[in-house]
Amino acid sequence: MARWDPGTADRLRKAALELFAEHGYDAVTVTQIAERAGITRRSYFRYFPDKREVLFAGAEQLPPAVAEAVLAAEEAESPLRTALGALVEVGTQVTRLVDPSPERRAVIASSAELRERERSKGAAITAAIRDALERRGTPPELAKPAAQVAAIILGDAFDRWIDSGGAEEFPAYLDAAAEAFREACR
Repeated sequence: MARWDPGTADRLRKAALELFAEHGYDAVTVTQIAERAGITRRSYFRYFPDKREVLFAGAEQLPPAVAEAVLAAEEAESPLRTALGALVEVGTQVTRLVDPSPERRAVIASSAELRERERSKGAAITAAIRDALERRGTPPELAKPAAQVAAIILGDAFDRWIDSGGAEEFPAYLDAAAEAFREACR
């Protein structure tokens, strides 16, 4: 096997998800994941810095991508609409990289450590949206709630996308989540 086999990261993600589903996140070790994927424990760390990152790899790239999209977005009639317009493209890109499996979501829901990691990811996205809106000139008292609502809608859209197995393009889920939010505010 090549030292940096391009399929290894995918094999590790698949092996980890299978093992987490079979035994629970806390009961699985990095060694078990590596062995199931056909590599050594030491090689595992060439791909992921720890056990939980096998589920969250690349998440650190999302806040800067979101901020860049918000900064580049066309001006809309409100900060929220500006943020949601930016999230269409970012969400579409993310769905091309993420497996829409409900198993991943179930594993995350089963572990306090993973739920906390998911919340941290959400907070970083919210902060990126808020900061980008402020850099565009949105007053902080409007940027903060717009960012929080945009992040909630984004999370709901991803849940809808996963629930459907990725049957449609991401913008349809973002639109549906935004419409549900509008209905809840009436």
